[in-house]
Amino acid sequence: MTELVAKAQRIAVLTGAGISTASGIPDFRGPQGLWTKNPAAQAMFDIDEYVASAAVRAEAWKFRRAAAAWDAEPNAGHRALVDLERQGRLTGLITQNVDGLHQKAGSSPALVHELHGTVWYVDCLTCAHRLPMADVLPRLEAGDPDPACEICGGILKSATISFGQSLDQQVLDDAAEATRQADLFLAIGTSLQVYPAAGLCDLALSHGVPLVILNAEPTPYDEEATAVISTPIEESLPGLVT
Repeated sequence: MTELVAKAQRIAVLTGAGISTASGIPDFRGPQGLWTKNPAAQAMFDIDEYVASAAVRAEAWKFRRAAAAWDAEPNAGHRALVDLERQGRLTGLITQNVDGLHQKAGSSPALVHELHGTVWYVDCLTCAHRLPMADVLPRLEAGDPDPACEICGGILKSATISFGQSLDQQVLDDAAEATRQADLFLAIGTSLQVYPAAGLCDLALSHGVPLVILNAEPTPYDEEATAVISTPIEESLPGLVT
């Protein structure tokens, strides 16, 4: 396995929540995942529910205010991908995560393709004004449970992609191009159950590119993968890319 990665000259990487659990950010579908422990929490991530219900928005803002992302630090898994980039072998770092830890670790923003957006910014759903999350959190602390846009009065939401929202086409195109350029595809810490992210595995396989999966739980692509590694990512990934 180490030899396969060592020989690869153009590696595309897809990451999911599993790479950030060692940084204290819970995943969604794992044994201790947010949705596993509290299925009702999924309503906060559904755009129709979010728009229709002030109560859902208030719960979502409570969740954001207490998010582990604000204080989280990158772990050895994130840093290993920085090393891979410095070796000149990374075609793209495609992530389903919204925590910004890849950039915080030192990955070049131009190579990080955030499929599901970022929690560090807030968008108005009416006028599309974008502002830093840091500008909105103090309004929660001041007692506003559902802060509205100060420009048009519209609904504010973190700049993440909820169920029912379309992904950014340019980000998708960039992710697909990074995959097509690769001679090895690493899927790290992702359940590979959410599309179109999981479809990048199909794209890689259709081009004859070996698929290596690092994930604690089984995925639908395990049988098609060249190798599957279930040991903790922060332990296994650094040894693979050095």
